[in-house]
Amino acid sequence: MISDLVTALGLVAVIEGLVLALAPLRFEELLAFLRSLTPETRRLMGFAAISFGVFLIALAGQIG
Repeated sequence: MISDLVTALGLVAVIEGLVLALAPLRFEELLAFLRSLTPETRRLMGFAAISFGVFLIALAGQIG
């Protein structure tokens, strides 16, 4: 269980690192876009991301 959590966190770090390493200017544009959104919209996007993540975890459980 702990090794799965550490693996998942490592994969998140790799993906975020790739974004910063390969497209730093696009990342700055994304941050500027996010700053232009209202807090309610950002919160809704966060809940949508959480829901999608839970869906992927459930799907992975069903597959494996």
